[in-house]
Order: sequence, then C-alpha cells, then structure tokens
Amino acid sequence: MRGSSLPSAASSSLDTEFVRGLGLFDAAMVVIGVMIGSGIFIVPADMARRIGSPGWLLVAWAFAGALTIAAALSYGELAAMIPRAGGMYVYLREAYSPLFGFLYGWTLFTVIQTGTIAAVAVAFARFSGVLWLPISESRYLIRPVHLSSGYAISLSTAQLAAVLVILFLTWTNSRGLEYGKIVQNFFTVAKTAALLALIVIGLIVARNPTALRENFGNLWHARGFVPLTHGLDAATGFGLFIAICVAQSGSLFSADSWHDITFAAGEVKDPRRTLPRALVLGTVTVIVLYLLVNVAYLCVLPLSAIQHAPADRVATAMMAAVYPRTGKILMALAIMVSTFGCINSMVLAGPRAYYAMARDRLFFRAASRLNRVRVPGWSLWLQGAWAALLVLPRTYNPVTHQYGNLYSNLLDYVISAALIFYILTIAGLIRLRRARPDAERPYKAPGYPVVPGLYIVGAGAILLALFAYRPATTWPGLLIVLCGLPVYWALSTSQRRK
Repeated sequence: MRGSSLPSAASSSLDTEFVRGLGLFDAAMVVIGVMIGSGIFIVPADMARRIGSPGWLLVAWAFAGALTIAAALSYGELAAMIPRAGGMYVYLREAYSPLFGFLYGWTLFTVIQTGTIAAVAVAFARFSGVLWLPISESRYLIRPVHLSSGYAISLSTAQLAAVLVILFLTWTNSRGLEYGKIVQNFFTVAKTAALLALIVIGLIVARNPTALRENFGNLWHARGFVPLTHGLDAATGFGLFIAICVAQSGSLFSADSWHDITFAAGEVKDPRRTLPRALVLGTVTVIVLYLLVNVAYLCVLPLSAIQHAPADRVATAMMAAVYPRTGKILMALAIMVSTFGCINSMVLAGPRAYYAMARDRLFFRAASRLNRVRVPGWSLWLQGAWAALLVLPRTYNPVTHQYGNLYSNLLDYVISAALIFYILTIAGLIRLRRARPDAERPYKAPGYPVVPGLYIVGAGAILLALFAYRPATTWPGLLIVLCGLPVYWALSTSQRRK
C-alpha cells in the first residue's frame, strides 16, 4: 500500500488496462447526465419555502452554479495532472495520504453513490406509477416488517421497479463501455431536450400574467417562508443569508456528481485535454439550464404555488397548469427519461473509483479485476447489489403511521460530508501547486488562486450554516465518514502483516 503523502511520478501516467472509448462529447454527456436527475423538478419548492422571494431564489441557484463551475474549473487541473481512474479518491490520496482517499471512497460506496442511485431509482419508479398504476409504494409484495419503532423493511411494486432498473443498468454497463455510452448519450440528449422544452413552454408559450406580476413585480420581498429556527427567518438580512446557505443542500444536490467523469479517466481519450473541457462544458450547460428552468417556473406559477406544489413536484404543477389533461403525463415521461439517464451515469462512473481503491488493497480484492470486455465487472455488481439493498429499508413515523425511505435520511446526512471532501480536494490543488511546482500541468485552473479560494470560502460558509442550523442532518454525516477509520485501520494492519 502507498505510504507517501505526495504524488509519485506514476500518478500522472496513463492507465493502459482500459478501453479508451469516451471522447469529448461522450465525457460531457456523462457530466450532464449525472447532474440532471429528479432534483431540478422538485427541490425549488423547498428552497422557495426557506428563502421566500423569487429574486433571492434565483440568487441561490446562481450561487450554487457559481460554486459548481468554480469547482469544475479547479478539478480540471487535477484531472489533467493525474489522469488516472478513481477521480477524487486518487486526488485526495495523492494530495494528503491514503487515509483521506479511503474515507472518501468509503463514503462514496456506502452512501454517496449507492444512496443516490437508490434515490433516483425510486424517483423513476414513482413517476412510472403515473403511467402504470400497479407501480406504487403502497402496493406491497412483502408488507413492512418492523425492525424497530422507527425502521422497517418492505418490498412494494415501486421498490421492485427501482431494484430492477438498478440491476438492468448494472448488467448493460457490465457488457462493455460501448453499451453504457450508447445508453448515456441517448438519454442525456433526450432529457436535455425535455428541459429545453420546459424552458420554452415557461418563457414563451405559457407565460402567466398573474405569476409575472406577483413574482417579478415583487421580486425581493420575502413571503410565505418557513422559519429556520425560533426567531430566525428570511425576513432579516442574516436570516436570509442563512436561508440561502441552508437551501444550498437542495440546489447543490441537484447539481452534484458533476465530477463523476473523473472516476472513468482511464477510459477517456486524451484525458489531459478532454477531462477539463468536459467538466467545464457539462457544468456550464447544466447550470444555465437550471437557472432558465427556475425562471420558467416563475413565469407560470406564482411563488405560493411553487412553495406548496403537491409533493414538491414543481415541474408537474407547472405542466398541469399549462396542459391540465396531459401535463402530468408529459412531465412523468420527462422525469423518467431524466432519472433513467442519471442512474446510468452513476452506475457507469462509481465502480471505477472502487477499482482504484481495490488496486491499493483498500476494497474487496475482486473489485480490482476487469472482466473480459475490460470494465470493472465485480465493482459494478458490488455497487449494484448495495444500491438495490438500500432501496428496501424504510423509516417509520409511529405518530403519523407514514413510511419513508432510509436512503433519503442517508443522503441528507451526507451532503455536509460531501462538501468537506470537495473543500479538501480543492485545497489539495493548492497544496500540490506548492509541493510539486514542476509537475506537468497541461491545464491550469483559471483565476488561480482566487477561483479555488472563492469556492473554499463559499462552500465553507454553507458548511458552517448547515452544522449550526441543521445539526440533525449534518453531524450524522460526519459520523458515517468517521466510521471508515476503524475499517481503514483494520485494512492497514492486515497489509502490514503480509
């Protein structure tokens, strides 16, 4: 196992065991595809309730966009400098030590990648139920079996559909990079077209004079907001700042995973040039689309309708207002296309990180092997199996007798942990500039050190706000990360004994 805290010369060499089948278009499609899931259609409702004004809602999305693009510009330098399979795992390992890389990889496998796959798969199943009623979270094949007062396990038809789509896309990706690439490109183009159609409908076809007058005629006044804590809400300057920071858990989640393409660096053609371009092209495209979609919502729906959209499905409420008979079905189809493509992106990318961990003997040894079509088959199926299992556990509220999904809690917990790793990685860029000033850097982060520094400051402010005002969903995330420490210690001890 590697013990050096600084990159070796081998860290910047190219992988030779993979098939390099991803060009710039394919890599950009992975970036776009993994970013656009179900979040943009849902999270604006919760953000609007926290922030309370149309203008500041758009500012919150612009803030998330600026942070995401700044991070992509910074990651581009790391991707060009260390173009190896594994992405963030490798960057953290090389900038600090194997421990930091492992803790990220541990969290990626246990929650971040697999939990998001499970969440998006259930979203796909829920919207499938709009088209085919037998798919429902309340139609059980195995009724909930209570494990404790707050947790149960079940298998509904919606859960079964989610498991099947995870396993199907795991299988297609295990058959070779070409299969995953074809699915990825088709569904990413389709869902980008769907977002563009939503934008055109909102901005041009179906502008609502009432919504325009209420939203853009009263752009900055906060109303209808939910207090953050007792005595703190968006009506004051400080409260508004905290509301925007806390709301970033929704917008950043909707724009998350943009770096997943770096996991597959070993399969990207000319990665030193292609990866930075794909990161910037993909993130800028998605952020522009997200801002325009939110403007489209505001052109059709009054802010109160966004805040109180049924089940937070803002896009569905917008389409239902425009096309009362078919809008719900059209939106369900669009979200199914979007979520299917997003699942495929995450299924494709994640196993390359576990492969890199296994090569360092920090994951199951079988995960370090490529199958006959030169993709990490064992890693794919390990990820698929764990993601499918995360679909099954349920949370239970004994007061309301309502069931939730365990992965939803896990994702809430891990948003803050993910921000910690992003900050550490970009700080690692600064560290590597100082530690290895003569290293080959085909691409350098523009605006260095201002752009990386602004990301660290902005993300740090969000992180502090979440830890201070959302402790129930942030401190457990840190605990999940720290649970990796004894696992790392056990693996390290085992390696030293050999």
